Amino acid sequence: MTSAVKIVMVEDDLGHAKLIEKNIRRANIANDIVHFADGGSAMDYLFSHEVRMNGPMLILLDLNLPDMSGTDILVKVKGDERLRRAPVVVLTTTDDKVEIDRCYDLGCNVYITKPVDYESFAGAIRQLGLFLSVMQAPDIE
Repeated sequence: MTSAVKIVMVEDDLGHAKLIEKNIRRANIANDIVHFADGGSAMDYLFSHEVRMNGPMLILLDLNLPDMSGTDILVKVKGDERLRRAPVVVLTTTDDKVEIDRCYDLGCNVYITKPVDYESFAGAIRQLGLFLSVMQAPDIE
């Protein structure tokens, strides 16, 4: 992943957000991480003129947000002509098969269920960081 790829993290649990960022950094990912704790502010950012003109980006998306569903964000991002190429990694506690299938049908690229215990969660995020270090993100057009 080139340093130009911005990571947009939509995660309402501050502890999870800090853990995600810490373990991404442990995997030597130095990309900018922009964090939003609710869907509304994330949507305002993602659909701002500046962001839509300056991709590429990767979106880490929690499904359980205080103000809207992460699947609603996924639908809007994948339905937008400029943002639809942005890779979306759903990172959530929801392990319901129907919800997982729905997210893939809506265009998510990777679905990761957050493990309940700290060490497993930290390990999963480190593995995500390693994945991000070799992943190529497309330009948004």
